[in-house]
Amino acid sequence: MASTATRPGRRVLKARPRNETVVAYLFLSPYLLVTAVFTVGIVAFALYISFTSYNLFEAPSWVGLDNYQRALGDTRGFLRSLVNVFLYVIIVVPLQTIIALMLATILNKPIRAQQFFRTVFYSPSVTSSVVIASIFLWLYLKTGVVNYVFDRTFSLFGAQWTPIEWLNDPRGLFQLIANAFGETIPSEQWYFQGPSVTWMAIMALNIFTTAPTFMIMYLAALQNVPPPLYEASLIDGANRWQQFWNITLPMLRPVTLLIVVLGTIGSFQIFDQVQFLTAGGPLNTTLTPVYLVYGEALGVLGGGSVIRMGLASAMAFVLATIIFIFTFIQRRYIESGTEQY
Repeated sequence: MASTATRPGRRVLKARPRNETVVAYLFLSPYLLVTAVFTVGIVAFALYISFTSYNLFEAPSWVGLDNYQRALGDTRGFLRSLVNVFLYVIIVVPLQTIIALMLATILNKPIRAQQFFRTVFYSPSVTSSVVIASIFLWLYLKTGVVNYVFDRTFSLFGAQWTPIEWLNDPRGLFQLIANAFGETIPSEQWYFQGPSVTWMAIMALNIFTTAPTFMIMYLAALQNVPPPLYEASLIDGANRWQQFWNITLPMLRPVTLLIVVLGTIGSFQIFDQVQFLTAGGPLNTTLTPVYLVYGEALGVLGGGSVIRMGLASAMAFVLATIIFIFTFIQRRYIESGTEQY
Protein backbone atom coordinates (compact mmCIF):
# COMPACT_ATOMS: atom_id res chain seq x y z
CA MET A 1 0.00 0.00 0.00
CA ALA A 2 2.83 2.38 0.83
CA SER A 3 4.42 1.95 -2.57
CA THR A 4 1.19 2.55 -4.43
CA ALA A 5 0.43 5.63 -2.31
CA THR A 6 3.67 7.29 -3.33
CA ARG A 7 3.20 6.84 -7.05
CA PRO A 8 1.15 10.06 -7.60
CA GLY A 9 3.77 12.02 -5.68
CA ARG A 10 6.52 10.59 -7.81
CA ARG A 11 4.60 11.55 -10.93
CA VAL A 12 4.35 15.11 -9.61
CA LEU A 13 8.10 15.20 -8.92
CA LYS A 14 8.84 13.93 -12.44
CA ALA A 15 6.42 16.37 -14.02
CA ARG A 16 7.87 19.40 -12.22
CA PRO A 17 11.26 19.41 -14.02
CA ARG A 18 9.42 18.86 -17.30
CA ASN A 19 7.19 21.85 -16.64
CA GLU A 20 10.18 23.98 -15.69
CA THR A 21 11.90 23.00 -18.94
CA VAL A 22 8.83 23.99 -20.94
CA VAL A 23 8.62 27.35 -19.16
CA ALA A 24 12.34 27.95 -19.75
CA TYR A 25 12.00 27.29 -23.48
CA LEU A 26 8.96 29.55 -23.63
CA PHE A 27 11.04 32.39 -22.21
CA LEU A 28 13.85 31.56 -24.65
CA SER A 29 11.54 31.21 -27.65
CA PRO A 30 11.81 34.87 -28.84
CA TYR A 31 15.59 34.62 -28.95
CA LEU A 32 15.52 31.15 -30.50
CA LEU A 33 13.05 32.32 -33.14
CA VAL A 34 15.19 35.34 -34.05
CA THR A 35 18.29 33.13 -34.19
CA ALA A 36 16.55 30.55 -36.36
CA VAL A 37 15.30 33.15 -38.84
CA PHE A 38 18.10 35.71 -38.96
CA THR A 39 21.14 33.45 -38.36
CA VAL A 40 20.49 29.83 -39.26
CA GLY A 41 17.97 30.70 -41.94
CA ILE A 42 20.13 33.37 -43.58
CA VAL A 43 23.22 31.14 -43.53
CA ALA A 44 21.24 28.32 -45.14
CA PHE A 45 19.88 30.70 -47.78
CA ALA A 46 23.39 32.08 -48.46
CA LEU A 47 24.68 28.52 -48.86
CA TYR A 48 21.97 27.86 -51.44
CA ILE A 49 22.70 31.15 -53.21
CA SER A 50 26.39 30.20 -53.48
CA PHE A 51 25.38 27.45 -55.92
CA THR A 52 23.31 29.78 -58.08
CA SER A 53 23.59 32.82 -60.31
CA TYR A 54 21.65 35.57 -58.55
CA ASN A 55 21.57 39.34 -59.07
CA LEU A 56 18.77 40.26 -56.59
CA PHE A 57 16.36 41.18 -59.41
CA GLU A 58 15.85 37.80 -61.07
CA ALA A 59 15.14 34.34 -59.73
CA PRO A 60 18.29 32.36 -58.81
CA SER A 61 19.43 29.87 -61.45
CA TRP A 62 21.37 26.77 -60.39
CA VAL A 63 25.02 26.71 -61.54
CA GLY A 64 26.47 24.12 -59.16
CA LEU A 65 30.11 24.64 -58.22
CA ASP A 66 30.79 27.27 -60.90
CA ASN A 67 30.97 30.10 -58.35
CA TYR A 68 33.51 28.23 -56.23
CA GLN A 69 35.59 27.37 -59.29
CA ARG A 70 35.49 30.98 -60.44
CA ALA A 71 36.51 32.27 -57.00
CA LEU A 72 39.40 29.83 -56.50
CA GLY A 73 40.56 30.24 -60.10
CA ASP A 74 40.83 34.03 -59.92
CA THR A 75 44.55 34.41 -59.21
CA ARG A 76 44.45 38.21 -59.45
CA GLY A 77 41.26 38.57 -57.42
CA PHE A 78 40.10 36.23 -54.68
CA LEU A 79 43.29 34.18 -54.41
CA ARG A 80 45.30 37.41 -54.28
CA SER A 81 43.07 38.63 -51.46
CA LEU A 82 43.59 35.36 -49.57
CA VAL A 83 47.38 35.74 -49.85
CA ASN A 84 47.11 39.34 -48.66
CA VAL A 85 44.98 38.49 -45.66
CA PHE A 86 47.17 35.49 -44.80
CA LEU A 87 50.23 37.76 -44.65
CA TYR A 88 48.16 40.16 -42.58
CA VAL A 89 47.21 37.44 -40.08
CA ILE A 90 50.72 36.02 -39.56
CA ILE A 91 52.12 39.53 -38.96
CA VAL A 92 49.34 41.38 -37.12
CA VAL A 93 48.08 38.67 -34.76
CA PRO A 94 51.45 37.87 -33.11
CA LEU A 95 52.47 41.54 -32.91
CA GLN A 96 49.20 42.78 -31.44
CA THR A 97 49.20 39.91 -28.93
CA ILE A 98 52.77 40.62 -27.81
CA ILE A 99 52.18 44.38 -27.59
CA ALA A 100 48.96 43.84 -25.64
CA LEU A 101 50.76 41.58 -23.17
CA MET A 102 53.61 44.08 -22.76
CA LEU A 103 51.24 46.98 -22.13
CA ALA A 104 49.17 44.94 -19.67
CA THR A 105 52.29 43.86 -17.78
CA ILE A 106 53.49 47.45 -17.49
CA LEU A 107 50.10 48.82 -16.42
CA ASN A 108 49.66 46.03 -13.88
CA LYS A 109 52.57 47.45 -11.89
CA PRO A 110 51.90 50.04 -9.16
CA ILE A 111 52.92 53.21 -11.00
CA ARG A 112 51.83 56.83 -10.70
CA ALA A 113 48.83 57.94 -12.76
CA GLN A 114 48.05 54.30 -13.47
CA GLN A 115 44.38 54.95 -14.30
CA PHE A 116 45.35 57.82 -16.60
CA PHE A 117 47.71 55.66 -18.64
CA ARG A 118 45.16 52.85 -18.82
CA THR A 119 42.61 55.28 -20.22
CA VAL A 120 45.06 56.80 -22.71
CA PHE A 121 46.26 53.42 -23.98
CA TYR A 122 42.71 52.10 -24.32
CA SER A 123 41.25 55.17 -26.05
CA PRO A 124 42.14 54.07 -29.65
CA SER A 125 39.96 51.00 -29.25
CA VAL A 126 36.83 52.99 -28.40
CA THR A 127 37.33 55.51 -31.19
CA SER A 128 35.47 55.01 -34.45
CA SER A 129 37.52 53.11 -37.01
CA VAL A 130 36.63 55.72 -39.64
CA VAL A 131 37.95 58.50 -37.38
CA ILE A 132 41.18 56.58 -36.71
CA ALA A 133 41.56 55.84 -40.43
CA SER A 134 41.09 59.55 -41.21
CA ILE A 135 43.82 60.47 -38.73
CA PHE A 136 46.21 57.92 -40.20
CA LEU A 137 45.32 59.10 -43.69
CA TRP A 138 46.68 62.49 -42.68
CA LEU A 139 49.72 60.97 -40.94
CA TYR A 140 50.57 58.86 -44.00
CA LEU A 141 50.54 61.72 -46.51
CA LYS A 142 53.73 62.28 -48.45
CA THR A 143 54.02 65.58 -46.58
CA GLY A 144 52.57 64.09 -43.40
CA VAL A 145 53.90 63.52 -39.92
CA VAL A 146 55.33 60.04 -40.50
CA ASN A 147 57.60 61.16 -43.34
CA TYR A 148 58.53 64.27 -41.33
CA VAL A 149 59.60 62.20 -38.32
CA PHE A 150 61.69 59.87 -40.50
CA ASP A 151 63.24 62.87 -42.25
CA ARG A 152 64.24 64.52 -38.98
CA THR A 153 65.56 61.25 -37.56
CA PHE A 154 67.70 60.51 -40.63
CA SER A 155 69.03 64.07 -40.66
CA LEU A 156 70.43 63.55 -37.16
CA PHE A 157 72.77 60.92 -38.62
CA GLY A 158 73.61 62.91 -41.75
CA ALA A 159 71.39 60.80 -44.00
CA GLN A 160 68.54 61.80 -46.29
CA TRP A 161 65.04 60.34 -46.18
CA THR A 162 63.03 59.98 -49.38
CA PRO A 163 59.33 60.61 -48.64
CA ILE A 164 57.11 57.58 -49.23
CA GLU A 165 53.50 57.52 -50.40
CA TRP A 166 52.51 55.13 -47.65
CA LEU A 167 49.00 54.53 -48.97
CA ASN A 168 50.00 54.26 -52.63
CA ASP A 169 53.17 52.14 -52.67
CA PRO A 170 52.76 48.60 -54.08
CA ARG A 171 56.37 47.52 -53.45
CA GLY A 172 56.54 44.38 -51.33
CA LEU A 173 58.73 43.87 -48.28
CA PHE A 174 60.64 40.93 -49.77
CA GLN A 175 60.89 42.80 -53.04
CA LEU A 176 62.56 45.74 -51.26
CA ILE A 177 64.98 43.37 -49.53
CA ALA A 178 65.83 41.70 -52.85
CA ASN A 179 66.35 45.11 -54.48
CA ALA A 180 68.78 46.07 -51.72
CA PHE A 181 70.96 43.12 -52.78
CA GLY A 182 70.65 43.90 -56.48
CA GLU A 183 68.03 41.24 -57.18
CA THR A 184 64.44 41.55 -58.34
CA ILE A 185 61.20 39.58 -58.05
CA PRO A 186 59.15 39.58 -61.28
CA SER A 187 55.56 40.77 -61.14
CA GLU A 188 54.37 37.31 -62.26
CA GLN A 189 55.62 36.00 -58.91
CA TRP A 190 53.69 38.57 -56.87
CA TYR A 191 53.09 36.02 -54.11
CA PHE A 192 56.85 36.12 -53.30
CA GLN A 193 57.03 39.90 -53.10
CA GLY A 194 55.61 40.03 -49.57
CA PRO A 195 53.22 42.54 -48.04
CA SER A 196 53.31 45.89 -49.79
CA VAL A 197 54.34 49.13 -48.10
CA THR A 198 50.70 50.20 -48.13
CA TRP A 199 49.57 46.91 -46.62
CA MET A 200 52.14 47.21 -43.83
CA ALA A 201 50.95 50.76 -43.16
CA ILE A 202 47.42 49.43 -42.69
CA MET A 203 48.80 46.68 -40.46
CA ALA A 204 50.37 49.33 -38.22
CA LEU A 205 47.05 51.15 -38.07
CA ASN A 206 45.16 48.03 -36.99
CA ILE A 207 47.75 46.99 -34.43
CA PHE A 208 47.43 50.47 -32.93
CA THR A 209 43.65 50.13 -32.61
CA THR A 210 43.27 46.46 -31.58
CA ALA A 211 46.17 45.91 -29.18
CA PRO A 212 44.58 48.11 -26.45
CA THR A 213 41.43 45.96 -26.45
CA PHE A 214 43.45 42.82 -25.86
CA MET A 215 45.54 44.74 -23.32
CA ILE A 216 42.42 45.13 -21.15
CA MET A 217 41.75 41.40 -21.38
CA TYR A 218 45.31 40.57 -20.36
CA LEU A 219 45.18 43.15 -17.58
CA ALA A 220 42.08 41.53 -16.09
CA ALA A 221 43.73 38.11 -16.31
CA LEU A 222 46.95 39.34 -14.68
CA GLN A 223 45.03 40.62 -11.67
CA ASN A 224 43.63 37.11 -11.15
CA VAL A 225 47.05 35.45 -10.89
CA PRO A 226 47.44 34.39 -7.23
CA PRO A 227 50.18 36.51 -5.53
CA PRO A 228 51.33 33.53 -3.38
CA LEU A 229 52.74 31.94 -6.54
CA TYR A 230 55.15 34.84 -6.98
CA GLU A 231 56.00 34.86 -3.27
CA ALA A 232 56.83 31.15 -3.35
CA SER A 233 58.97 31.60 -6.45
CA LEU A 234 60.93 34.40 -4.75
CA ILE A 235 61.69 32.07 -1.86
CA ASP A 236 62.97 29.53 -4.39
CA GLY A 237 65.26 32.21 -5.89
CA ALA A 238 63.40 32.89 -9.15
CA ASN A 239 64.11 36.20 -10.88
CA ARG A 240 61.51 38.35 -12.66
CA TRP A 241 62.06 36.73 -16.05
CA GLN A 242 61.67 33.24 -14.58
CA GLN A 243 58.50 34.35 -12.82
CA PHE A 244 57.10 35.73 -16.05
CA TRP A 245 58.03 32.68 -18.11
CA ASN A 246 57.05 29.96 -15.62
CA ILE A 247 54.11 31.57 -13.79
CA THR A 248 52.60 34.49 -15.69
CA LEU A 249 52.56 33.06 -19.21
CA PRO A 250 51.15 29.63 -18.22
CA MET A 251 48.43 31.29 -16.13
CA LEU A 252 47.51 33.47 -19.12
CA ARG A 253 47.14 30.63 -21.61
CA PRO A 254 43.30 30.57 -21.58
CA VAL A 255 43.19 34.33 -22.22
CA THR A 256 45.93 34.03 -24.84
CA LEU A 257 43.85 31.44 -26.68
CA LEU A 258 40.85 33.77 -26.66
CA ILE A 259 42.93 36.74 -27.83
CA VAL A 260 44.63 34.81 -30.64
CA VAL A 261 41.33 33.36 -31.88
CA LEU A 262 39.54 36.72 -31.76
CA GLY A 263 42.52 38.43 -33.39
CA THR A 264 42.66 35.85 -36.17
CA ILE A 265 38.94 36.08 -36.93
CA GLY A 266 39.06 39.87 -36.89
CA SER A 267 42.13 39.94 -39.13
CA PHE A 268 40.57 37.66 -41.73
CA GLN A 269 37.53 39.94 -41.75
CA ILE A 270 39.34 43.27 -42.18
CA PHE A 271 37.25 45.57 -44.32
CA ASP A 272 36.58 49.13 -43.17
CA GLN A 273 40.16 50.44 -43.30
CA VAL A 274 40.64 48.98 -46.78
CA GLN A 275 37.34 50.43 -47.96
CA PHE A 276 38.15 53.88 -46.59
CA LEU A 277 41.88 54.17 -47.33
CA THR A 278 42.80 52.15 -50.43
CA ALA A 279 39.79 50.34 -51.98
CA GLY A 280 42.06 47.34 -52.49
CA GLY A 281 44.88 49.25 -54.21
CA PRO A 282 47.54 49.86 -55.20
CA LEU A 283 47.71 46.97 -57.71
CA ASN A 284 45.43 44.83 -55.50
CA THR A 285 48.09 44.66 -52.77
CA THR A 286 45.51 45.51 -50.08
CA LEU A 287 42.62 43.56 -51.56
CA THR A 288 40.83 41.45 -48.93
CA PRO A 289 38.20 38.69 -49.16
CA VAL A 290 35.54 40.64 -47.25
CA TYR A 291 36.05 43.67 -49.48
CA LEU A 292 35.64 41.43 -52.53
CA VAL A 293 32.49 39.86 -51.06
CA TYR A 294 31.10 43.34 -50.45
CA GLY A 295 31.98 44.48 -53.96
CA GLU A 296 30.59 41.43 -55.75
CA ALA A 297 27.41 41.37 -53.67
CA LEU A 298 26.58 45.01 -54.36
CA GLY A 299 28.25 45.39 -57.76
CA VAL A 300 30.50 48.28 -56.74
CA LEU A 301 33.90 46.98 -57.88
CA GLY A 302 35.03 49.04 -60.85
CA GLY A 303 32.92 50.63 -63.54
CA GLY A 304 30.00 48.70 -64.92
CA SER A 305 30.19 45.92 -62.31
CA VAL A 306 27.20 43.64 -61.98
CA ILE A 307 25.66 42.19 -58.85
CA ARG A 308 26.83 38.62 -58.33
CA MET A 309 25.40 37.43 -55.05
CA GLY A 310 26.18 33.80 -55.85
CA LEU A 311 29.88 34.48 -56.33
CA ALA A 312 29.96 36.67 -53.22
CA SER A 313 28.32 33.91 -51.15
CA ALA A 314 30.80 31.33 -52.46
CA MET A 315 33.71 33.59 -51.47
CA ALA A 316 32.17 34.08 -48.04
CA PHE A 317 31.89 30.35 -47.41
CA VAL A 318 35.45 29.71 -48.58
CA LEU A 319 36.63 32.39 -46.16
CA ALA A 320 34.50 30.93 -43.35
CA THR A 321 36.05 27.51 -43.96
CA ILE A 322 39.57 28.96 -43.77
CA ILE A 323 38.74 30.80 -40.53
CA PHE A 324 37.34 27.58 -39.06
CA ILE A 325 40.50 25.65 -39.98
CA PHE A 326 42.77 28.31 -38.46
CA THR A 327 40.66 28.45 -35.30
CA PHE A 328 40.69 24.67 -34.97
CA ILE A 329 44.49 24.54 -35.29
CA GLN A 330 44.92 27.34 -32.76
CA ARG A 331 42.67 25.61 -30.25
CA ARG A 332 44.50 22.34 -30.82
CA TYR A 333 47.93 23.77 -30.02
CA ILE A 334 47.16 26.62 -27.60
CA GLU A 335 44.25 25.22 -25.62
CA SER A 336 46.13 22.03 -24.75
CA GLY A 337 46.82 22.15 -21.03
CA THR A 338 44.71 25.20 -20.25
CA GLU A 339 42.17 23.19 -18.28
CA GLN A 340 44.44 23.22 -15.23
CA TYR A 341 44.35 27.04 -15.20
